[in-house]
Amino acid sequence: MFEFSFPTLILLAIAATFLLAGLVKGVIGMGLPTVAIGLLGLVMAPAQAAAILVIPSLVTNVWQLMAGPAFGALIVRLWPMMLGICLGTWAGAGVLTGSNSALASTLLGVALLVYAAIGLFARRFAVPAAMEKFLNLPIGIATGLVTGATGVFVLPAVPYLQALKLDREDLIQALGLSFTVSTVAMGAVLWDEGVFALSLMGVSLLALLPALAGMWLGTWLRSRIAAETFRRLFFLGLLLLGAHLSLRSVL
Repeated sequence: MFEFSFPTLILLAIAATFLLAGLVKGVIGMGLPTVAIGLLGLVMAPAQAAAILVIPSLVTNVWQLMAGPAFGALIVRLWPMMLGICLGTWAGAGVLTGSNSALASTLLGVALLVYAAIGLFARRFAVPAAMEKFLNLPIGIATGLVTGATGVFVLPAVPYLQALKLDREDLIQALGLSFTVSTVAMGAVLWDEGVFALSLMGVSLLALLPALAGMWLGTWLRSRIAAETFRRLFFLGLLLLGAHLSLRSVL
């Protein structure tokens, strides 16, 4: 049996967070883990937030991964990056699961700030095909280190995958692959460190329901709103959230 140790208000905040995070993912195709861990980081330690994220992130990203047309080809092309993610997550996990939750929260805020700034201001760049085989492993390790330290697994994976100039469906599937591997690696580390206990596993399972509801709503909204405007609002929100998380421990 699962035992929930969170107050009712926190459980409601978790449900609202995953509803919003799922909506963002439904509209722009990504953002659920980033929104969820960023908002939950306001009310709990990042390690707890990361543990609650595991099941909704795994289910929604496996769904995204399996919906694409090129799973086998992407595995062959990107397996060094996926290996690097696993190695980096294991190496960096001491920050997220350590006793200094203030440091983890500050690093989470910095990661959100950097990701939002890249989304808002950075120019898209391209990775030459000849460089890809040399970059896959170090990009994966860097992504894993950020994941292990903050629970956020978008940096530098998302800008890098966008720079490979994949077509839209392959890019969505490649993002799903990267996020799935990151989630599994993070979940394994949290389990090994005793953070992903039965109580948090139960909350994570329940959080899947509002996440899926949010994705359904976001998919419905996608054709009814300007996706680029929504995307800019998403990154502006991340910028403010990241600034708050990174500064609150020093103010």
